[in-house]
Amino acid sequence: MTDCTEEGDGDMAAGFPKITDEALSELRSWIGKEVRAPAPWLEEASKDGIRHYAQGIGDKNPLSLDEEYAAQSRFGTLVAPPTILFAFDRIVSGYVGGLPGVHAMYAGTHFHFRRPVLRNDALAATSTLKDLVEHPSQFSGRAIQQIYTTRFHNQRGEEVCEADSWCFRTQRDEARERRKYGRIEPHHYTAEELEHIWADYDQEQIRGAAPRYWEDVSVGESLPHVVKGPLTATGVIAYAQGWGGLYIRAHGFARDLFRRHPALGIPNLQNVPEPPERVHWDVDFAQTVGVPYAYDYGPERVSWLGHLMTNWMGDDGFLKELKVEVRRFNILGDTHWCRGKVSDKAVSPTGEGLVTCDIWAEDQRGEVTARGMAVAVLPRRKP
Repeated sequence: MTDCTEEGDGDMAAGFPKITDEALSELRSWIGKEVRAPAPWLEEASKDGIRHYAQGIGDKNPLSLDEEYAAQSRFGTLVAPPTILFAFDRIVSGYVGGLPGVHAMYAGTHFHFRRPVLRNDALAATSTLKDLVEHPSQFSGRAIQQIYTTRFHNQRGEEVCEADSWCFRTQRDEARERRKYGRIEPHHYTAEELEHIWADYDQEQIRGAAPRYWEDVSVGESLPHVVKGPLTATGVIAYAQGWGGLYIRAHGFARDLFRRHPALGIPNLQNVPEPPERVHWDVDFAQTVGVPYAYDYGPERVSWLGHLMTNWMGDDGFLKELKVEVRRFNILGDTHWCRGKVSDKAVSPTGEGLVTCDIWAEDQRGEVTARGMAVAVLPRRKP
């Protein structure tokens, strides 16, 4: 989950703002309208941009990192991890408007990919508010699911992707007081546990240039897992370097941000304004919003499960669809194993070999913290 609260005035001294019927009615008036988004982190898929994103999610696929290798592929150039689209738009990454000062937690994205992102592609995105769905919440009393649709086009005017992305708006004070999650201490690892994790990294399987044919896949087969973690603040920063974050600003840029959007400037222990995004590295602040410990960015786990799929399908495959729901927190110290299983296979009306997979991320406690599905197009053997 990712904090993604937007602008507004909120009186922090009197407690965090709550969801009101008036503010919700105002927000509903935006449904179906194109929304203004902040400047993206990336506007072009440069060699460096692709590398930084791949490194931020721990994806060693040479198709994204090795120019000579990529030149020999069917693309003839570097190919970005498909979830690099998070770096090209803030809305799909969890930035939300309305309900000023009300906490927001990124909770998932459903990507429909049309074509890959190649080196030097320039992408532009447009977003509309799709829907607002109110949910009863044990976590914060009242919660609003805020859903956007974002469309990406490249410099040739081709549609690259359409994606629905959603956050849950929650009431910080009630979430803290209800203590749904309680206090969870970060896991302390033994040398043996770390050796097991390092061995999983060493044994990671990247399909690469060897085609995985549709005919060779069986329903029920498992995908080779991918390990991620243990999560550290350094790892969170590595992802932010590739993705850009939502409100990471310094010096005069931070001052400009808080002047425009006062509710984003929440005082720290030194009474200096910092953004709500600091829930990802500031344990004390994370606990003020009802979360047990500092935690990861939600788009990270979506990207990890995308990495699971690209490892498995190989260079000749295409990730057509990726839907991931982020369901529980991934706190500092947690390790995740990304897993998948083939649930269906079919041939499209145009002759594409489609494989559907159930995918999930499971931590060292055995808890599934993210779950979803993916559809891959695999090459077919010639008759």
